[in-house]
Amino acid sequence: MSAALTAAERASRVKLMIFDVDGVLTDGGLLFTAAGDAMKSFNSLDGHGVKLLGEAGIATAIITGRRSEIVAARAKEMKIAHLFQGVENKLTVFADLTATLGITADACGYMGDDWPDLPVMLRCGFATAPANAHPEVIARAHWVAEARGGQGAVREACDAILRAQRRYDGLLAAACGA
Repeated sequence: MSAALTAAERASRVKLMIFDVDGVLTDGGLLFTAAGDAMKSFNSLDGHGVKLLGEAGIATAIITGRRSEIVAARAKEMKIAHLFQGVENKLTVFADLTATLGITADACGYMGDDWPDLPVMLRCGFATAPANAHPEVIARAHWVAEARGGQGAVREACDAILRAQRRYDGLLAAACGA
């Protein structure tokens, strides 16, 4: 793809949107109980944005380096069909997923916040980042949210895709009962 494409043009082509978890769907904080169990906090606006992508026919996925039952439960709640946890090489999973779904890298979006996300971000059509992502990630993103990870950044990305694909207004009208 040409580097001259605008972020909106890139977003208009997204058929699959992929998210990292820590620092993207969460604020990146890792809380542990005395028993060693991890706890995570998710934003309801982000979750609804992901559901709206699904309603618009856009596939969604999570590729994360950590493994957590909490993430599995949240992914199920958001109706994310493609969940990959404990991933060491995100690019390999990305390549396998796009091949399985028959979707080109140019038709994929990805939101990441740190260096392990860069290999996928550099190959997808619409690379996005939360406002508080690592500076090297922000420098390579096609689009950066105003919100921080776990605080609405995912929803902003979802809304940007829906607007670029001219689906936002119809979904809003349906939500308003029109």
